[in-house]
Amino acid sequence: MPQLSLHSPLGDLTVSEQDGRIVALDWGWGRDQTPTPLLARARDLLDAYFDGPVTEFDLPLAPAGTPYQRRVWQALCAIPYGQTRSYGALAGLVGGSPRAIGMASAANPIPILIPCHRVVAAGGLGGYSGGDGPATKRALLDLEAGAAALPTSASRPHSRPINKSEHP
Repeated sequence: MPQLSLHSPLGDLTVSEQDGRIVALDWGWGRDQTPTPLLARARDLLDAYFDGPVTEFDLPLAPAGTPYQRRVWQALCAIPYGQTRSYGALAGLVGGSPRAIGMASAANPIPILIPCHRVVAAGGLGGYSGGDGPATKRALLDLEAGAAALPTSASRPHSRPINKSEHP
């Protein structure tokens, strides 16, 4: 499965492709680096998202999940940049309970691109399964609110494949 990694303000990220669609986004640097046109486009869009000008991702996605999870993930993609919805509100749209929405969000194999960080608890932030958990969720929400002081590409390493001697 082709994959390509990039540096981000939240740590290294690896995007994976299968059959011409993005199937995963994982924290950490992937072992194999295959810069397909789709993965290079995803990397460039993620860089632009962290730098500010990109507010949505127009990429073909194919997350593996149950029909219910895919309905939840589709609803997550409908939440506009810079906005949030509660687990309860999303449950009202998709069906199920707030807990079921949280479990489907936690199973999201393509975080950030499928913006599960935009779903919050009725009384606070709620959980997040990527990166450093709720701190990563807060950083993404702050970025989208324009409140974050995330480094720009000029102050962080440029996204590029590197060899293992450069990156453990």
